[in-house]
Amino acid sequence: MGKRKSNKITKYRRPLNLNIGIIIYFVIFIYIIICVFMYFNSKHVIAYEVKTGSLSANNIYKAVALRQETVINAADNGYINYFAREGARVAVGDLVYTVDESGKLSDYINTGSSGENSLSDSDLSELKTEITGFVSTFSPKNFNSIYDFVYDMEGTVLKLANYNILESITTLQESGLTGLVKQCTSPLSGIVVYAVDGYEEITLEQMNSELMDQGNYEKSQLLSNHLIEVGDPVYRISTNEDWSLVIQVDAEREKELLEAEYVQVRFLKNQQTSWGEVKTHTNENGEIFAQLTFTNSMITFCTDRFVDIELILEDEVGLKIPNSSIVEKEFFIVPKSYVTKGGNSNANGVLLETYLEDGTASTEFIEITIYHETESEYYLDHELLQIGDYLIMPESSEKYGLSKRGSLIGVYNINKGYADFKQINILYSNDQYSIVQSNTAYGLNVYDYIVLDAATVSEDELIYE
Repeated sequence: MGKRKSNKITKYRRPLNLNIGIIIYFVIFIYIIICVFMYFNSKHVIAYEVKTGSLSANNIYKAVALRQETVINAADNGYINYFAREGARVAVGDLVYTVDESGKLSDYINTGSSGENSLSDSDLSELKTEITGFVSTFSPKNFNSIYDFVYDMEGTVLKLANYNILESITTLQESGLTGLVKQCTSPLSGIVVYAVDGYEEITLEQMNSELMDQGNYEKSQLLSNHLIEVGDPVYRISTNEDWSLVIQVDAEREKELLEAEYVQVRFLKNQQTSWGEVKTHTNENGEIFAQLTFTNSMITFCTDRFVDIELILEDEVGLKIPNSSIVEKEFFIVPKSYVTKGGNSNANGVLLETYLEDGTASTEFIEITIYHETESEYYLDHELLQIGDYLIMPESSEKYGLSKRGSLIGVYNINKGYADFKQINILYSNDQYSIVQSNTAYGLNVYDYIVLDAATVSEDELIYE
């Protein structure tokens, strides 16, 4: 038999062809993996640049406005129509409203017999001001204030519409309604407001927490074209430009306000400021109320019983830093006479008592850093020193045993690439920032870089950017 042919097939293996592109891609891929791993496993330190700034001691209160107010009651029955602009000053004898016993004046106004009742630019500005003031102070917790706002707007629009009647009073007289309409003038000089709320005669000595609660507040808005009876309130008039705001405070704030005597107040409604004279009263329930009296701005808030204000008690200027960067650290407190200069760099240091192997006493110069000083003492870092160590006074045999310690408030400065503690003197602080004194011997300077979150580093730790 002839040779049988072999049918075995051997798979051909291609050789691995590596080119420069594949190698570079592989190296970059490994590098990215390493960088991502290092990022998620390294400590992230965020730097903060120190800059000059200021903080105001912002204290927001809901205040009750007290004014010298008189409520004017109706002397006749009929439909009332207001003509004096709310919030405007009237003199004795000025027309404030009319009373229509027959109701024909209301028909005369509604039928448009008085002519076109368009609003002027000043009228529209008044409406915009009321709307803006409501929006800026509205809180969902006081939803009932929406109804007061609706009544206010309705009353304002009706009064603005009636101004054309006042301006065309000659036409009104010729219409034959003069005998049926009684014109009522002001018996006093002052600012007219078309609302009553029962607070008109409240004084500081009568204040309590219930009167301060806006949820209990009820106001009767007085509107045009409504039927009134004899004795019904028709408007109130503020007869004195002096007025006051009352806030409820604690004993600590009371003391602070009394010491200040006069306090600057910012009105949140229009962001204007004014100075108020301070007076306080404690009622029989132990509730403390502070009254701030002003000699201006009453006409601006004459329609408001509750006013949102901000007490500006301090306005410190210095280096502004975040509170998260502040840390407290302990130090040894050493008399200045035990600190000297020495070493190769002529740096500050102390002479530490040490003992040789044979028990002989010796001294060693230990370089130290001074973090704070008083008239007679230095605050020294405790890293190289321990409680119980003895320091030798230069050119003397007197010893000082390390035991006294104290703490300092400071931040970690990272200008040199490591966390270096710097003592700070806080002038004022709020929930987020503090103002610290600048140009101190061992403190911060403007444009220094500090650790934003002091909890992320430790003393002398190297900082990698």
